[in-house]
Amino acid sequence: MKNFLKILIVLFGTVTSEVYSKSHEHPSADSMGHNHQSHKHPSLPIGLMGNMHQKGFMFSIRQGLMRMKNNILDGNNISKSEILSMSNETGNNPSNLSIVPENMDSKMTMAEGMYAVSNNLTLMVMATYLSKEMNLSTYSPHMDKDLIGKFNTSTNDLSDITASAFFKIRENSLSKWQGEISYQKSIGSSDETGEVITPMSMRVEKILPYAMQSGDGATRLVFGLTNTRRLNEQIVFGNQIRRKIVVDYLSWSFGNQTEVNSWIQYSLSEHLSFSSRLKFLDKDRISGSDQLIVAPVQTADPDNYGGKEIHFGFGVNLTFDIFPGGKDLIGIELLAPLMQDKSNLQMKTDYQFVIGYQKHL
Repeated sequence: MKNFLKILIVLFGTVTSEVYSKSHEHPSADSMGHNHQSHKHPSLPIGLMGNMHQKGFMFSIRQGLMRMKNNILDGNNISKSEILSMSNETGNNPSNLSIVPENMDSKMTMAEGMYAVSNNLTLMVMATYLSKEMNLSTYSPHMDKDLIGKFNTSTNDLSDITASAFFKIRENSLSKWQGEISYQKSIGSSDETGEVITPMSMRVEKILPYAMQSGDGATRLVFGLTNTRRLNEQIVFGNQIRRKIVVDYLSWSFGNQTEVNSWIQYSLSEHLSFSSRLKFLDKDRISGSDQLIVAPVQTADPDNYGGKEIHFGFGVNLTFDIFPGGKDLIGIELLAPLMQDKSNLQMKTDYQFVIGYQKHL
């Protein structure tokens, strides 16, 4: 993650001066024509899927980070002492929860290869690599609830492979509608283990809870619809809805989810644009269960997953011509939660950050 950020920050700094100078040059007929084309097909915020392009190939790599900190019960803050008084739903030894998650970092690296068969159809293959780390505290199950110790668990693996088709439905000079059909296969491990501190002050190797697994072995279909509408030469308004459905799974799977995004993008110049985005996410609880995932911690209970969330994001896209071939794009986006009505007892999302690079070949 650090090396990836350094590379993109260097690239961002290298091209900013070039972009600034180009944006203040007197436009030629060719550049004006190119500018019209770039306005006609605006880039989506870097955190969104489905950026169709002209004929040819495009490569993209994005790095996402989600930081979670502290805990909430049905969307409301909850203290550690209150958590420790709650029942252990996955077993009766101990009878109450005794391990409390403190914070968690989920890092997602997405590498995409896209080929535009025509202006009406773009095909994509994407691989997702997940890296997770969680810090937890173990407390005595007795009345005193003394702190026994702190520990962390971590996992990383290739999570899933996705094959997608993005197709144009309708387009005119002001508006564009496009659809998405994707097939996603989870290939990450669903039985990762780690060393934990038990309420009996023992260090043991156990299968980690669902939240720390890289995959669930499920097969999913994704259906999406995206509309972008130009309000004027500088402002584009967009909406997108994506529905992810589990069609097959082994013993358990993360639930179906619906994501709705609305955004406004403002082009400061041909090369530089800013965006603000409102994201709504509705996730179902885990289906099924793994009988080997048993622990006095909230993340071991399948009912403590899913819920509704609203996030607000701000992003920047910068396009340039520094490498051979077609256009290059660097994008960043930061999202913060406005509402978290998560099901039962869960960790609280602190923020999400996405940075990415796209290259047209």
